[in-house]
Amino acid sequence: MSVNLLKARSLTLAAALAVAMISGAALAQDKILIGFSQGTMNHPWRVAMVEGNKKYAEKNLPDVELVITDGQNDSAKQVTDVESLIARGVKVLMISPLTADALTPVVQEALDAGIKVVTLDRKVNTAVTVHVGALNEPIGEDAGKFLIEALGNKGNVIELQGTGGASATVDRHNGFETALKGSGLKVVASQNCDYLRENAVKFMEDQLQRFGPGEIQAVYAHNDEMALGAIQALEAANRLGEVKVVGVDGEELAFEAIDAGKMAATFTYPYVAPEGMEIAYKVAKGEQVPAEVVLPGKKVDPSNVKDMLGTGF
Repeated sequence: MSVNLLKARSLTLAAALAVAMISGAALAQDKILIGFSQGTMNHPWRVAMVEGNKKYAEKNLPDVELVITDGQNDSAKQVTDVESLIARGVKVLMISPLTADALTPVVQEALDAGIKVVTLDRKVNTAVTVHVGALNEPIGEDAGKFLIEALGNKGNVIELQGTGGASATVDRHNGFETALKGSGLKVVASQNCDYLRENAVKFMEDQLQRFGPGEIQAVYAHNDEMALGAIQALEAANRLGEVKVVGVDGEELAFEAIDAGKMAATFTYPYVAPEGMEIAYKVAKGEQVPAEVVLPGKKVDPSNVKDMLGTGF
């Protein structure tokens, strides 16, 4: 084979590779870039939200490139995360904001840049393209009504609140407070435990020192992780039998605790997956979606827990 023919074939191969690279780049550019800013991944509910939406995108949306960031329970970091996603030119921003006040300005910045915004679970203090989540205030109210009935409208309650300033925390507290107005139940201690089990354990240990046997009748925790922390502290003090513990979310371990008679009830709160990804994709494709998508929850107690075992996250 002549040198000239070898050179010609090499050039042809190089040209073909170049075309393939350009085509691959074009395909990558054709993908819809969606950013997902998660406020924190410090407990199972948040992990389920991220993994559920990620797996749905991988399985069903080949034309989507999903970029996920973790705010690591730090509002300043989440703001930086969102700024980075804006700089990357995402078409849609999915965000579960750590706190409303801290994340509102950067979400507004995204909106001003023409980026569609889908908030998941928690809200910000500005109108976004669509919000997806359950209603937190009615959950808090239902928890209060449940305890009023369970305790015969009399008793002292400890409230384990979530992250201070988060819309879910505010609403779950306000709903509970509304239910208790005019009742015989009284909140005798309350603290932000940041939705973390270890924080709930520590606070409950302190309260069990403060309040003796028979002085606490119930614990209302803003999520199941904190409810499980309360149960841990109560069991260690040999006082679980005198206290009814109620949580929120629908964690599998909470269902198991209800089935074992250690927990009175939980109120399921969908972890917004794959609904978050489904809605974000519709928004990216220019489809019409409502301003708010409300996901249903339900009460789980000894009467129906057998049906729920195996369905939690």
